[in-house]
Amino acid sequence: MEISTVISWLVLIFGIFYIIRIFNNLVAFKNRFQNAFSQIEVQLKRRYDLIPNLVETAKSYMAHERETLEAVILARNDAVAGLKAASSDPSSAQALGKLAAGEGLLQSALGKLNVAVEAYPDLKASENMSQLSEELTSTENRVAFARQGFNDAVTEYNSYRQSFPQNIFAPTFGHKKDAALLEFEDSAEIQHAPKVSF
Repeated sequence: MEISTVISWLVLIFGIFYIIRIFNNLVAFKNRFQNAFSQIEVQLKRRYDLIPNLVETAKSYMAHERETLEAVILARNDAVAGLKAASSDPSSAQALGKLAAGEGLLQSALGKLNVAVEAYPDLKASENMSQLSEELTSTENRVAFARQGFNDAVTEYNSYRQSFPQNIFAPTFGHKKDAALLEFEDSAEIQHAPKVSF
């Protein structure tokens, strides 16, 4: 066998192994961001399960705030629908947009509920309400942390997929588009530090 034939075979074998490595890395990065979305899903479901308990606790004190309580439940249901859509395809910008919109409505409704709670000192002092509010706040922090992990994993996947030579092989392997980041409306607010004055 000639040396040029051996070199050709070695180049071919190296090329095949390199392409296999690209395929495996694309799969690993995709699985990583899908797993990260699963972490968000767990925390959001926990949050959605807490909200009806919060509303029930508030309902007995806030008889005149029926609209506010109903708005929270409707917003929660919209957010649950958005989560279901996003769970089916966490890389879809449209599905993540629906989730973000639902979360924005829910945040707004919860904000109005918190303002209404301030007008009821007995409710504010209630141990159940205090405990539910604390759990909800804790869950919000977990959601934010999980969302950061998801967005980091998506960025890593997109960067790898867009790099050369992966961008040539990715569409062939079924990785035709970038995955979308999950951004809630509060993302813009977080970037600006609050001003405190005395």
